[in-house]
Amino acid sequence: MEDVLKRLLEAEARAEAMVADATAKREQIIRQATEEARAAEQRFEARIPEIQGSFAGKAQERAEQAIAELRRRYEERHKSLRALAERQADDAVNAAVALLLDVERNG
Repeated sequence: MEDVLKRLLEAEARAEAMVADATAKREQIIRQATEEARAAEQRFEARIPEIQGSFAGKAQERAEQAIAELRRRYEERHKSLRALAERQADDAVNAAVALLLDVERNG
């Protein structure tokens, strides 16, 4: 009986040692994971200006492209309206001349 009790106490001591070892390893893993997370966060925070600059650069480029496209469309529309105005002016002059000539003939 004494041997059984002795073995149980030894097994309990080994189990407690294993639990303590596992607890220490778990704490070490938690500390390491926390440190790695902090390091990753610091790396990310250090890259924020770079990321913002990249997005700002791309946004600027897209804005410039949009402005260039709007200018091109404006110029096309302006030319089209100018040509239409010139045709209508020519038509108006021709109509006025025809009206004047008709008034002189009939008058």
